[in-house]
Amino acid sequence: MSPPWPRHVPIAVSVRGGHPENVHHGSFAVVDRAGQVLATAGDVDTPVFTRSSLKPFQAMPLIARAAERLALDEADIALLCASHNGEPEHVARAAALLARIGADESALACGTHEPYVFRFNGLTPPPGERYGPLHHNCSGKHAGMLLLADALGAPLQGYLAPDHPAQREIAHCVSHWSGVPETSLVRGIDGCSAPNYALPLRSLAHAFARLTDKAPDPVYGAAPHRLARAMSQHPHLVSGRGRNDLHLMRAGRGDWVSKVGADGVQAMASFSRGIAIAAKCGDGQLAPLMVALVAALEQLGWADDGIDREQLERLLPPPMKNAAGVEVGELRPVLHLSAA
Repeated sequence: MSPPWPRHVPIAVSVRGGHPENVHHGSFAVVDRAGQVLATAGDVDTPVFTRSSLKPFQAMPLIARAAERLALDEADIALLCASHNGEPEHVARAAALLARIGADESALACGTHEPYVFRFNGLTPPPGERYGPLHHNCSGKHAGMLLLADALGAPLQGYLAPDHPAQREIAHCVSHWSGVPETSLVRGIDGCSAPNYALPLRSLAHAFARLTDKAPDPVYGAAPHRLARAMSQHPHLVSGRGRNDLHLMRAGRGDWVSKVGADGVQAMASFSRGIAIAAKCGDGQLAPLMVALVAALEQLGWADDGIDREQLERLLPPPMKNAAGVEVGELRPVLHLSAA
């Protein structure tokens, strides 16, 4: 029997000559701290892989258990939750985290790729430059998993195995915050080789909304709110130059915490409202997701005069041009959030 397909709806459309050309489908959930679904578009119940939007909950067990002993500051915590650009500050901080347990980048099992700073800023890497696991966008997350293994007295080797104590702790955390029983979690392997989980968008949004609560959590204490504040205060460490999470958190002027996930996932929450948004673009593309997300912020009244609109506008793609530089079309939102 095939798994259920998400029942996505149109969220953005590319228009050429005033006529729709490509339609991008997706889903949005808007949920408050109490778990009440306030607004939706599409399918908020069928699990979708969370990818890197899960990182705050992968970092939380370490922060709750060992932040004080390891003297983790807010910038360290932001990097633990990052999908970073591989800029010098990201690399140096990831290395410093590993050094706290006497490890180096050889312990990282995330693999290696060209730093994202080039891809997201239209830059060409210097010829002959070599990059290692510390430049991987998930090196902060993996450093955190290694620190968690050490805090649990577990071996560093094999830290990505689903039955490793560090990954079992993370699965407990994901279940606690999403409300999905561990036995029902849909598990896959992320691009960085770490276990990842598919969650209903309503559950992902609820988890992010709960991060904005100042009251201590019964299991994780002050770690959730501290983690979310660290991300919102250090958006460059969570992402980097030219990245959507940087622009979103700067647009919110400290009121928004945001985390993108690969293949068209975005989660964000407002501290002042205690409300979160979780979204998925069904074809995995980032540009239509951002177009629809900005429309969602407008519809919800979040895009008011208290934000930095210039940062928000940086999320929107420019008009489409052909090889001769002629403007031929644009990407428009068609998202409509309906009250639940």
